[in-house]
Amino acid sequence: MLSLTFIVTGASFSAKPCFHKSTMAISILDYELPYDTHNVYDVTFFTDTIHTLVTHSPPLVDQWLSETNPNHRPILVGLDVEWRPNFNRHFQNPVAVLQLCVSRRCLIYQILHSPHIPQSLIDWLRDANHMCVGVGIESDVEKLLEDYGLSVASAMDVREAAAEHMGVTELRNAGLRELAREVLGKDVVKPKRVTMSRWDSEWLIPQQVQYACLDAFLSYEIGRTVIPGGGARV
Repeated sequence: MLSLTFIVTGASFSAKPCFHKSTMAISILDYELPYDTHNVYDVTFFTDTIHTLVTHSPPLVDQWLSETNPNHRPILVGLDVEWRPNFNRHFQNPVAVLQLCVSRRCLIYQILHSPHIPQSLIDWLRDANHMCVGVGIESDVEKLLEDYGLSVASAMDVREAAAEHMGVTELRNAGLRELAREVLGKDVVKPKRVTMSRWDSEWLIPQQVQYACLDAFLSYEIGRTVIPGGGARV
């Protein structure tokens, strides 16, 4: 099996990265790979560059998971989900995208377009050594269970830990942008046109990839900063 590094830099094709910039301290490098199964991006947020795999392929999800935590040690995992906006109160669209981030590695799994959910992901989420963190993560975990029967063994909402760590009670009800500003000292813009976009599309645009990556990465970074012992889970 090819490593993700080889998939990006291998000599079997000629990829011309496409560089996109936005108005804040963020950019995205699109490797424009010639495959139907996946693409790779580098999302840079201030001084951090997050290597990001976008895929619907179960074998590539297998590979990302095994490479991310080969020794099965306790780690923090930034977790988030996206789905097509609901405009009918009687119908809820299923999760289209599952994002996982560990350190500077992000997986954007287009679960809606996947032929099946790999057993490796089922086992990975059920592993209590993988503490999944996010903002309002309880609702994300509940939706994964309802839509796909995916159980998350260990989940923590970073807002409570942030409120205690910063001594600011109001952070218990904060959104991701406010938490990033208060905990990390960094501002992030979340345009509504991206938030409300077609997450069920077979091909995500760079702005969606950037948004999805940052949601998971910031959840991870905030958790690493405010959860006691979180710095040891890297």
